[in-house]
Amino acid sequence: MGALVSQVWAARSSRVPRLYFAVDPAKVSVKAPAVTGSDADEQPKESLDAFIAARCPSLYGDFSPPWWLFNGHLQTAYAVMGDFSKIDRVEYDRSLLRTLDGGTIGLDSTPPANERTLPDDTPIVVALHGLTGGSHESYVRAILAPACTPVEQGGLGYRGIVVNFRGCAGVPLTTPQMYSAGHTDDIRVAVMHIANRYPKARLLGIGFSLGANVLTRYLAEEGTQSRLAAGCVVACPWDCSKNAAGLEHQWLHRTVYGKAMAQNLRRLLGRHANEIAKFPEHPLAKTLPEVLSNKPMSLTQFDAIVTRVVGGSSPPFPFPSAWDYYVWASSHEVLPNIRVPFLALNAEDDPVVQVLPVEAGGNPYVVFAVTEKGGHLGWFETVQSTGEVRRWVSRPIVQWLRAVGEDLVVGDRQVGSLHVVDGFLKEVGRDDIGCKEVESGGHVVGVEGEAGLFAGL
Repeated sequence: MGALVSQVWAARSSRVPRLYFAVDPAKVSVKAPAVTGSDADEQPKESLDAFIAARCPSLYGDFSPPWWLFNGHLQTAYAVMGDFSKIDRVEYDRSLLRTLDGGTIGLDSTPPANERTLPDDTPIVVALHGLTGGSHESYVRAILAPACTPVEQGGLGYRGIVVNFRGCAGVPLTTPQMYSAGHTDDIRVAVMHIANRYPKARLLGIGFSLGANVLTRYLAEEGTQSRLAAGCVVACPWDCSKNAAGLEHQWLHRTVYGKAMAQNLRRLLGRHANEIAKFPEHPLAKTLPEVLSNKPMSLTQFDAIVTRVVGGSSPPFPFPSAWDYYVWASSHEVLPNIRVPFLALNAEDDPVVQVLPVEAGGNPYVVFAVTEKGGHLGWFETVQSTGEVRRWVSRPIVQWLRAVGEDLVVGDRQVGSLHVVDGFLKEVGRDDIGCKEVESGGHVVGVEGEAGLFAGL
């Protein structure tokens, strides 16, 4: 990879992830041992590669898929069709946020208040789901279950809050604006709300697939002003244009993955047909009959009709074409702007993600972990002690969350002040976005998914 990136762990076999750091990784402050005297106030520093080597041993060990899940297509298929209802059970309290434009975002928090009370400074994992997912998805629960299990039961004891995008996971659609891979204002106001509600807590971001792309762009846009102390992205799409081309120009990808994702999006809109009908003059209402017709549709065709028009606020929406939207929404070129420790996990055989930008523009805060196998949001392995099929990726991610949640020392950041204007929480100096909590969404059982949707896509 030339001078821009250093592959610091030469894999002994194809089962060991390859790790990519900048040639000169960032120095991060870590908690010092308890000392007294003149050095008591000094915080030691470690390079990011040493920080991870000491705290994330799973990234330096084997990932061995079962013999019957030996490639990315099978791993991805199992993520879609496997039964995960009896493992990683997570329950949530839901609250609904109303954005300044009238949209609604759903925040699902675990553990529920009636289960146990956590200290105000408990680290919070802020999670963003995939294309049409939500807090019920098995890949979300695979992380939040161990992260939010009490310490005395072997977990981290953290709080988890899933940001459910507009219209997803039972969240009402109160405007015809949807969400997309590039629109970051909804996560921005959600993080503002969480930071305002838990001012003593450290916030740690994790995103999956489309949510990973949104998180990457958010962290890049925020830079040193990020309210999230660290980020982790899982199966991030990165270059949306090349992914779309791969889905369009390869028969298997177009027939299986592209159509499945488009079908998920069409069904999602179908559930909100009555809500969309309240805006009869809006482009989304006018195109809804075409979207819901029985005519086969690829993901690019859906994005050309819907996402490029209603996938975010104006400007920059609408875009002239789906391809213009893909160029804008991609995250690979913004990687150099991230200024918090950032772990990216991808699989080489992911059928959805075509290119991995492991050089990350030479950003010293970024580390890439790349496995040869794993598919899209898969990474299934057999647990030898029990024979269960579980996600290997949960282990390094939970180790990372513990490291950045407990060992990392976060210095002063240039975070903007928050205030309430006409009932909406806003950042001082920015009046175009804001949010307020409008109501409780009740109790959510995490294994109750969205019937009719292909899980994991």
